[in-house]
Amino acid sequence: MLLPYSVYILKCANGQFYTGYSANMIRRLAKHRTGEVKFTKDKLPIELIHISLFSNKQAAYDFERYLKTGSGIAFRNKRLL
Repeated sequence: MLLPYSVYILKCANGQFYTGYSANMIRRLAKHRTGEVKFTKDKLPIELIHISLFSNKQAAYDFERYLKTGSGIAFRNKRLL
């Protein structure tokens, strides 16, 4: 079964984390690495720390939004890093 939707966590060179969502993970990661993403372009290099795959677009979007909340950040730090 193909799981096309991704929620991912990157660790930036300055130690910050970036959480994102993509329907094309390979293309999105390439954009990060070439400096095309505003948040990460001045924090290169980046390292892919975690990826969660979903078959449902809304579930992926909801998980990304959760990971950006206070309790989601705590969950990320305890379970995903």
